[in-house]
Amino acid sequence: MNRFIRKCAALVSAVSMTAAAMPVTVQITAADTVLPFVIEGENMEGATLWTSIYENNIPDYSGEGFAYLTNDALSFNVTVPEDAMYQINVRGAQILNEEGRMQTVAINGVEYSKTVPYYKEWTDIDFGVVRLKAGENEISFLNKYGYMAIDEVTVTEAVFPDVTTADSVTCDPDATPETKSLMKYLHSVYGKHIISGQQEIYGGGHSVETTIRYDASQDKCIDSDGKEYVIDRDSEAVDKDGNKFYWHCSDDVRTYTYNEQNRNYKYDYYDQEFDYCAELSGGKYPAIRGFDFMNYNPLYGWDDGTTQRAIEWVKDRGGIATACWHINIPTDFAGYELGDAVDWKKCTYKNGTDFVVANAYKEGTKENAYFDMCIEDLAEQFLILQENNVPLLWRPFHEAEGNGGADGKGAWFWWSQEGAEVYKNLWNYLYDQLTNEYGIHNLIWEQNLYAWSDESAQWYSGDDKVDIVGFDKYDTVYNRHDGLTSGPNYDCNSNVYWSLYNYTKGKKMAAVMENSTIPSVSNINTEKATWLYFCTWYDNGQDNFISGDNYNDASAVKEMYKSELCITLDELPEDLYTSGGASQPSTKPTDEPTNAPDTEATLVGDANCDGKVTIADSTAILQALGNPDKYGLSEQGTANADVDGVKGITAGDALTIQKYDAKLISKLPIVAE
Repeated sequence: MNRFIRKCAALVSAVSMTAAAMPVTVQITAADTVLPFVIEGENMEGATLWTSIYENNIPDYSGEGFAYLTNDALSFNVTVPEDAMYQINVRGAQILNEEGRMQTVAINGVEYSKTVPYYKEWTDIDFGVVRLKAGENEISFLNKYGYMAIDEVTVTEAVFPDVTTADSVTCDPDATPETKSLMKYLHSVYGKHIISGQQEIYGGGHSVETTIRYDASQDKCIDSDGKEYVIDRDSEAVDKDGNKFYWHCSDDVRTYTYNEQNRNYKYDYYDQEFDYCAELSGGKYPAIRGFDFMNYNPLYGWDDGTTQRAIEWVKDRGGIATACWHINIPTDFAGYELGDAVDWKKCTYKNGTDFVVANAYKEGTKENAYFDMCIEDLAEQFLILQENNVPLLWRPFHEAEGNGGADGKGAWFWWSQEGAEVYKNLWNYLYDQLTNEYGIHNLIWEQNLYAWSDESAQWYSGDDKVDIVGFDKYDTVYNRHDGLTSGPNYDCNSNVYWSLYNYTKGKKMAAVMENSTIPSVSNINTEKATWLYFCTWYDNGQDNFISGDNYNDASAVKEMYKSELCITLDELPEDLYTSGGASQPSTKPTDEPTNAPDTEATLVGDANCDGKVTIADSTAILQALGNPDKYGLSEQGTANADVDGVKGITAGDALTIQKYDAKLISKLPIVAE
């Protein structure tokens, strides 16, 4: 529906073109604006009248001609009654680059870009859903790459589909009752609330020094206030000077570890970010706790307590656990001998290694043998969770696309460096091994995607192996839309939300699986991007994502946690894992049509019955689904609109028409297999 691109494309040189006739200008005032608003391209500010692009004629333009985006920006003003979301469509053509050409639209100076395919005929081009402020707004098409012909531009009120039709069942049909129950709960709040989440620091946690010391003369562990601690007598050791000490002592709160350098005791503090949120909000903790299983690996593997903390969070605190997997490989894989211990400094989860990803799922290869060892270590921990009836929101191979592109050149991590197809094969292999080989059924499978371009959809691993899709929100001055260049970026990223909706035809819930700045309550409510949850990354001393005021102002965190929109730990139901999830209803398509008129289709895809199939028909379907009383299709339009091979009118029909309009498929309807 609205596919925006954040990343910059390479600058392409083009032949300078000049106008075919005289400039034409028109004054558009606030009083003239009525929605839906349509303006002829040649009537925009800065436009000149074109009737052909040199020897290239594009017949059937409306009005006197069209505008051609060359040197100057083309702009117009619209006045809207409220701060809300609006749809922009262009009837345009692009005949310069057959591989597509990036175009940029600015809304009150804030820029959005998308790649417009090669169109030699007038085509309805979706420039997405954007936010307009109440009152007058300037909409401009900028010549950053340009050379797009614009016949007319239409601005309408945005109509959103019902996101609650997303699946409420797990892709694993053998999921445990607790897992199904959790999935059922997530679906029950989706589209209505956002669940709060926080990632914990992994490894050794936040190291906190104390005044506790071992007093050999008294054979006691004691702090500066005279408090005595229980010594773990089994942890006796001797330092380099021959002095006896004990590695561990404890009190009723925690266990403390000896620091040889300072000769005092310290402890690992994993709750720093969680306690911070609670202190701000009057005792409200995040409902979701993020974990990382990276340290259970065949190289330097060690038990950092992640599994036990996950069990405690779910069983003792009543919370929800989610986890990613920064699984490491040797930096020098060619020189690595299977089974060898490797110093963590010689390991990486980043891209650019000699590890052949395509071999990881090919039996008989060294990579496959190593990857199977990684899965075995992981499965051992997941089986412990399963035995303790703990379900997990499982997010492997996250941030799949990186900086963009299906070829993997924009990858940040090794699992994506060979492109989308290899990545999906790796995903399928992991799913099969955990589910079928090890019998692990306590996982809700989450896939972390992006929306840089139309290629982004190629990374999606499919409905049968994904339960929830998501986005990692780390906003910078280059992709924020509030007009500011510093400070917290409270963007809701609604363009990404609706792109993820399109990838899955509305079948999957969408979440902000990692974030720096939490989207603001007002932005979520206005932009209608009802993310399932957010999960703020941990503080690391350099980037303090939750407590640093450059990422999250304390008052904004407090507002979110105390809002009616946000679900916190204390608001999770007591029967979260026992609410009858084993018999949860399915929302997947059935063989019965939602509407099956007797009328035969006259022009397949022509939902608005205007005698042609364009992106306007996709918009008509989405409007009808979102508000049938106001935008319902006619009986003939309903018959024409059923194109995706599934009986009945759904968001899948709208997406299929978009693909047809973009020349991604050649005919309608799609025949169901």
